[in-house]
Amino acid sequence: MYDNDKRIVLTLDAGGTGFVFSAMQGYRQIVRPVKVASVTNDLDLCLDTLASGFRTVRDMLPAPPEAISFAFPGPADYKRGVIGDLINFPAFRGGVALGAYLEELFGIPVFINNDGDLFAYGEALAGFLPEVNAALEANGQGRRFHNLVGVTLGTGFGCGVVLDGTLLLGDNGCGGNVWCMRNKEYPDMIAEESVSKRAAIRFYEEECGMSAQGLTPFDVFQIAEGKVPGEARAARTAFYRMGLAVGETLANVLNIVDGVAVIGGGLSGASKYLMPGVLDAVRGDAGTFAGGRFSLLSASVYNWEDAADRSEFLNQGLTEVKVPRCGRTVPFLERRTTCIGISKKGTSESISHGAYAYALQQLG
Repeated sequence: MYDNDKRIVLTLDAGGTGFVFSAMQGYRQIVRPVKVASVTNDLDLCLDTLASGFRTVRDMLPAPPEAISFAFPGPADYKRGVIGDLINFPAFRGGVALGAYLEELFGIPVFINNDGDLFAYGEALAGFLPEVNAALEANGQGRRFHNLVGVTLGTGFGCGVVLDGTLLLGDNGCGGNVWCMRNKEYPDMIAEESVSKRAAIRFYEEECGMSAQGLTPFDVFQIAEGKVPGEARAARTAFYRMGLAVGETLANVLNIVDGVAVIGGGLSGASKYLMPGVLDAVRGDAGTFAGGRFSLLSASVYNWEDAADRSEFLNQGLTEVKVPRCGRTVPFLERRTTCIGISKKGTSESISHGAYAYALQQLG
């Protein structure tokens, strides 16, 4: 859509542990991203860090930027550019007009959205969704997908939904929120307690029966790989259990959205151990009091990252069915399918793509 657009947009992926500043033009990052540690507890220091980061990138540009567009983690009044009570950013409690502050500072429009939303938007416009549709076309299939669910697994559990090219924001700016859904394994807890960096550590502790104090999720992954000392089985099971929680949530969302799904975020690097749990959950079933069993999803689910699964998915297309009492036929989707994959671009780049497209869409 904007591949040849000459306008430049400053972007930011504002995570709970790091700020990644960049700039985009024609869906391409045109500067080396500037990465600094997040500032979450001190408002003045956070504002100074944001201003400094954007200035640093602006000074690298060949021409002035048209807008600033970036992501923040969690719910806020993004439409009005006001960041409120975010768990990961206590400095903003009570409401801070961040968008208006940056507009005053830089003199250009500022757009802020949820990080999960922009990740999904980037993957829908320039990532996983085009990848799937290009493969279907190359395989001679007439079918195309138009809807996407994108989830990010990191400090928290993010999600965004894109419906036929339109980002679902919702009336309250909460479209696609899944972090506070019910946790199947721990019914009194939110889903994020099983899908986050802290969950990886807790699951490992539960599985090996010992403290994991001082370990990071990457350490747990290294243990699972057998590259550092530890309980490899416990580490693999920890990621499998997280995958089950992700899959349970995706099953609920995909039943409404009916599209493809892509997984990103730092924890997606452990996808080899996560994906079996994800697939076991979304391919699960549920029963009725009459004794019947039904799949959680009406569509058959395929693993895009598995060559055999992907090939089978790409061979499920439209067939023909005869029109009664006449000679012609019409296309017929005999088997409903979907697929789940891992982001190839990486979360920060997809968020930048989404932020860029959203800004240009608003500018007109």
